[in-house]
Amino acid sequence: MHTDSVLCLNGQGFHRMVYRQWGSSDNDRVLVCVHGLARNGRDFDDLAKVLARDYRVICPDVVGRGSSDWLPAGVEYGISQYLNDMTALLARLGVEQVDWLGTSMGGIIGMCLAAMPQSPIRSLLINDVGTFIPSEALQRISGYLGDKRFASLDDVERFMRINYTALKNIDDRQWAHLAKHGVRELEDGQLALHYDPAIAAATAANAGEDIHLWPIWQAVTCHQALIWGEDSDILSADTVQQMQAHRPEMELLTLPGIGHAPSLMEPEQIHWVQDWLRRHQR
Repeated sequence: MHTDSVLCLNGQGFHRMVYRQWGSSDNDRVLVCVHGLARNGRDFDDLAKVLARDYRVICPDVVGRGSSDWLPAGVEYGISQYLNDMTALLARLGVEQVDWLGTSMGGIIGMCLAAMPQSPIRSLLINDVGTFIPSEALQRISGYLGDKRFASLDDVERFMRINYTALKNIDDRQWAHLAKHGVRELEDGQLALHYDPAIAAATAANAGEDIHLWPIWQAVTCHQALIWGEDSDILSADTVQQMQAHRPEMELLTLPGIGHAPSLMEPEQIHWVQDWLRRHQR
């Protein structure tokens, strides 16, 4: 794994977005893996180790998360900013096309990019997000975001196990990994979650309305696959059925008993992703 960064533009200046690269830098087959709302690129470590056999795997920390800079006060966290940042990243990579794997927010970013004319996204794998997101689910997520403080990594892990129930099948090593890379140390020695608290405020401000993405998704023409946690409140059975009816060639991985969002850390999920990508490399 190699860590690098790219300079991106916001409304008041520049910020750095950190990304990690797995696999050979000479490989022109590039997979970009983008995390969910309050997560970071280290969520993909286990997946990237496997996929690096076939791909140059790029895992950014979206601005305001992980090792990336926070946006200055007055600059909004939102899809427009993320699209600009990812465009800078794609330019840095220097390739004509990429494959995209996005969890939740990362899936929405990929969907928006793939819907654009002359998009460089060749194939799109979306993890547990679709064309409609109910406000109730956004309010639930907003409820556990914020400027949380912890005395130890054990406390962080307990918090994650309570709130990230979709990850219930990962092992103790993986929980410890998420806790370690999901926090930052404060000057007083306490630990805080590794994202800008302003993200929580922005999410809460927009959680009162449903999100409709059908027109955007309809414009996506590349190969697609959808991973669905069957107990997800972000991605409902009705939405999945509507997406399948409109695009029957879209492959679907259904995970019974799993909510939002599947970890992509379990061997069965990793192997399914690997198989799908290998079948769509050409």
